[in-house]
Amino acid sequence: MRFLHTMLRVGDLDASLRFYCEALGMKLLRKKDFPEGKFTLAFVGYGEESDSTVIELTHNWDTSSYEIGNGFGHLALGCTDIYATVEALRAQGVKVTREPGPMKHGTTVIAFVEDPSGYKVELIQRSAG
Repeated sequence: MRFLHTMLRVGDLDASLRFYCEALGMKLLRKKDFPEGKFTLAFVGYGEESDSTVIELTHNWDTSSYEIGNGFGHLALGCTDIYATVEALRAQGVKVTREPGPMKHGTTVIAFVEDPSGYKVELIQRSAG
């Protein structure tokens, strides 16, 4: 078995695609409208679905927002220069909800940003090697 994707319901697909593809640098892998069901699926990621885990963005045409609830935590992305990454995201208008710094009770440097639907994305400082 292999982890294929995580699905997020989004209210504004265009804004979500800008966030994941332009701000976070993912690639739109495929997108399909389902007129009979009144929804669109868009798959984004850093690699092809055949060998990478991706995100499925589901846009129900008649729903403009969702309650995230208290069960969902966040998505996590590794980056080699968290401070520069956060500044680049901020310059693109991305909402930063936690500035880079060591995690509480630890030394790993993390930050949090928020996508247009309110989902949290944790950025984790990784070594370049």
